[in-house]
Amino acid sequence: METILSIAGKPGLYRLVSRGKMNLIVEALDETHKRIPAFASDRVTSLADIAMFTDSEDIPLWKVLKNVGDKEQQKPCSLNYKKCSAKELRDYFAEVLPEYDRDRVHDSDIKKLLQWYNILVQNGYTDFEAVLAPTEGNNVDDRQEEKTEE
Repeated sequence: METILSIAGKPGLYRLVSRGKMNLIVEALDETHKRIPAFASDRVTSLADIAMFTDSEDIPLWKVLKNVGDKEQQKPCSLNYKKCSAKELRDYFAEVLPEYDRDRVHDSDIKKLLQWYNILVQNGYTDFEAVLAPTEGNNVDDRQEEKTEE
């Protein structure tokens, strides 16, 4: 089980490498694999903690990513989300998650989700449940321990 993170103000996604005394050491999920510290002042969010709004209950991000993966056959997104119209973007997302809340899910949220999907697929992460499903325990140490037990 890996911990994949988003850091506000920094592009892309990051993999948790280790914990320092006052920070986290993260590695960029891109071709550079650059390692940087993430401090308490950075808004760091685990993708396992993110959910999408729907008309009934919120759906965990990993399930939405799995739906995109099923639609795209685990390949990068076929929709050019950077250049498509808002209608094309919403039509595509309606195929992936038909019951999404059209008032609370913004175009920028859908674009971010598709960007994250592409980053994950390009880095070999296609079993979204195994990588992003929440684990028992309230902190990263609990998740790391589970990884070593497997």
